[in-house]
Amino acid sequence: MDATAAAKGARRWVDALPALLEVNNVEVVYSDVILVLRGLSLKVPQGHIVALLGANGAGKSTTLKAISGLLKTEEGEITRGDIIFAGERLNGIDPDRIVRKGIFQVMEGRRIVADMTVHENLRLGAFTRTDGEVQQDIERVYAYFPRLKERTGLAGYLSGGEQQMLAIGRALMARPKLILMDEPSMGLSPLLVREVFGIIRRLNRELGITVLLVEQNARMALSVASYGYVMEQGKIVLDGTAEELANNEDVKEFYLGGHGAERKSFRNLKSYKRRKRWL
Repeated sequence: MDATAAAKGARRWVDALPALLEVNNVEVVYSDVILVLRGLSLKVPQGHIVALLGANGAGKSTTLKAISGLLKTEEGEITRGDIIFAGERLNGIDPDRIVRKGIFQVMEGRRIVADMTVHENLRLGAFTRTDGEVQQDIERVYAYFPRLKERTGLAGYLSGGEQQMLAIGRALMARPKLILMDEPSMGLSPLLVREVFGIIRRLNRELGITVLLVEQNARMALSVASYGYVMEQGKIVLDGTAEELANNEDVKEFYLGGHGAERKSFRNLKSYKRRKRWL
């Protein structure tokens, strides 16, 4: 099967699944002049982990912020296209309402509140809830992250791995249907990276939480994902099942280190321009 036929087969696979999230032809502009997303489209099937790969500056974090409604904090806006979650259009909805609808973003760099305790950080994740089961959910978080229960001081004194666990635990407190994860491996040792990705896989399998995962560590991302997209300069240039992407020669070269040093952009490769495989 050639690359074109394989890509069409992968799309039929993802299109056959019920979509929890759809991003349709979205453009994002910052400060009225800087075009970052250029007609980006992707689909996240319910109950799956989907990886979003790309070099620095490709627009991955902007994609997550467009979904979670956080563009306004950085003078960005969606100027074209639609973001559909569980059948409802999210464009223009405030971030707190998006959290209530079932989307929670785990930000790059953790963003825990350093001068609050672990327990207080977890309660902060439940700020949109009015039910009486918050403490029960805190105990569930501790069951997934027993190390956090032992940490009774301020969150700022946690190790990098523990802070990442706390950030994920805080997301769970919102009882999300979809978690947007931005670079969960950043700054962690290889051992902790494996531990965090193991937890992500468990949350997906045991709780059924859908995950859209932005990650520089492509090998780890594809090891837990069922489907993936590759971004270049604000648009999707390749997509397929995780297995197909892991075996793709170009993905190996640029992201998995299969042919020497990683490159920063596909556009610098003559064969990429000649084959025009990804546009």
